[in-house]
Amino acid sequence: MSVKREFSAGGIVYRRQKGKLQWLLVKHSSYQKWGFPKGRIGDQQKETAEETARREVQEEGGVKAKIIQKIPQKVQYFYVADGQKIFKTVTFYLMEYQSGNPANHDWEMADARWFTTQEAKKHLGFKNEKEVFKAAQKLLQEISKK
Repeated sequence: MSVKREFSAGGIVYRRQKGKLQWLLVKHSSYQKWGFPKGRIGDQQKETAEETARREVQEEGGVKAKIIQKIPQKVQYFYVADGQKIFKTVTFYLMEYQSGNPANHDWEMADARWFTTQEAKKHLGFKNEKEVFKAAQKLLQEISKK
């Protein structure tokens, strides 16, 4: 079986609510696990990874967010779709919430909402997203010190 390569981008979105840090997670309609909004680069038209991340955060998470910084650690995994083995690489961006409501997510998501850091760690459904979440938290701490 040949392996197809696929590239996606997404956002790890945070906000501060009453002095507490919160993170946006989405629950996919088909596989029912919590994760971060992401999608294929150029799925809509010729767009950059950054444009894809912003679009996916708005579509899947119902919110607008600005990119703070690219997270150096990528998420990579294999999956099979329609008998085709796919090797996917996802680039995530640390993003700061600007506006919107997670309740306005699209049909691909069963749910989207804000979680505290501890709740997000518990709810994330994939090991590789838990790892990139740690990298995002570390990046935010470094940026906050400046």
